[in-house]
Parts: sequence; C-alpha cells; structure tokens
Amino acid sequence: MQPIRLEIQAADPVTVAGLSALLTEQPGIELVSPDQRQNADVVVVGTDRLTTIFSGLRRAATEFGTPVVLVTDDITEQELLVAIECRVVGVIPRGAATVERLVHSLRTAASGGGILAPRMVGDLLKHLERLRREMLTPNGLDSMRLTPREADVVRLLADGFDTAEIAVKLSYSDRTVKKILYAITHRLGLRSRAHAVAYALRHGII
Repeated sequence: MQPIRLEIQAADPVTVAGLSALLTEQPGIELVSPDQRQNADVVVVGTDRLTTIFSGLRRAATEFGTPVVLVTDDITEQELLVAIECRVVGVIPRGAATVERLVHSLRTAASGGGILAPRMVGDLLKHLERLRREMLTPNGLDSMRLTPREADVVRLLADGFDTAEIAVKLSYSDRTVKKILYAITHRLGLRSRAHAVAYALRHGII
C-alpha cells in the first residue's frame, strides 16, 4: 500500500511542530515539505482563526485541488460552508485531535471521503433547509440537477464512503460509481468529488 503523502500547514511554527510530532512516526504517513505540496495526497491545516487562512485555502484548492483536514478550535456555520468550497473534507476540534482521530481522518480524506462532527452536520442541514425555504422554493429553483441515482452516490460520498463502499451499498460495480461521479463533475463543471459534494450541499440536493 502506498503511503499517504501529507503536508502540514499552520499559522505558527509551534502548531506545525506539534502536528508533525504526532504524525511523523505513524505507519503509512509520509510528510512532504511545502515546496513539494503538489505531491501531497492530503493537507492538514491547524489554525485558531479560519478567517486568516481562507485566501490560502482558496488558492490551494484552485492550484492543487488537494483535500484538506482542518484542525481548529471553533468553526461557525458560515465558515464551514466556505471551508467545504475550499476542499476541506474533514474538521477536527483541536481538543479532540488525538493521533488515532487524525490518522483516521487523513486516510478517509485520501480515499475520497470526509468526516464532520455531528454538530457540524446538523449546522449544514439547518442551513440547507433555510436556504431551500427562504431562497430556492420562492424563486422556483427547487428543481434538482442531479438524477436520483447521482444524488444517492453523492450523498454516500458526503457521508465519507469511498467508491468501492458506495458500489457495495448501491449494488453497483465500482466502474459504474466512477462513471456516475465523472458524469456529475463533467456535466456541472465541477473540479473534484469534494466539489460535487459541496455543490449538492449548497443547492439543497442532499
């Protein structure tokens, strides 16, 4: 099995050192330097203020499209929505960032999945319901641009399952799931699977 190539980012060297110390000796994890970030499979970002890193996350999402696991003290509903658009696929509270949880999140991110705390999922669902009620329905924008089969695949992708697991759950072949995901991203002009999840969340599809 190929190791997960990981880049660590933070606003201060102490956080970088702490995350590096936790992860550098873990089996299956290989750290890459910032000048090799294009080779990273996952980026882990430690910060206490999200507003200071959003521009960097947007730039990295556009240039590299690498999935991001965020370690932070707190995150608001609006910040979470922006983070998802910036390829953040997992959020871990700093106080709960154990080695086991970090490694699990990194492996999930590297396989195309994502992890959010139940409270954050609840915040997203509330936001989507409010968006549907206040904006989409009154303006006649409730029509879905994903087929039911596509929505099922994206919904499972949002729940953190990889393509092989989605295939088993929906009784499809792995190739069929990949073709569905390709069709979604190609038709809607999306950059990645994570972008497809963000699109579906933003439009109230899942």
